[in-house]
Amino acid sequence: MSRLRSSRASRQADKSAGRVQIPDKLYFRIGEVSELTETKAYVLRYWETEFPSLRPVKSHSGHRRYRRQDVELVLEIRRLLYQKGFTIEGARKQLSNHAREDREGKSAPDGSQLKAIRRELQSVLTILSRK
Repeated sequence: MSRLRSSRASRQADKSAGRVQIPDKLYFRIGEVSELTETKAYVLRYWETEFPSLRPVKSHSGHRRYRRQDVELVLEIRRLLYQKGFTIEGARKQLSNHAREDREGKSAPDGSQLKAIRRELQSVLTILSRK
């Protein structure tokens, strides 16, 4: 019994410090996600309708199976709504802005990078044409 209490106490300490330990698993049931994020299951189901990026896969029997990235997204949604005070619409826009910034930051090289890539490709082409 004391082991159960200490485990529960350590989880509460982690949650109060703002960090949640997500177990190393492939899939989580809605009850597990509800417990990890301290969010009711019906709220998670509602958020699925409001946030297009939150789409847990369903098993052959129709049960929701959340992946780690889904759990992290639920935690971010919860933070935006409950701690930052965003509305649902505002949180949705915030998440889409973050996603757009991530895509642009990773995939859009600037002009100097493109010039360097072009020079490198021209030198490779020159080497290949000599053979």
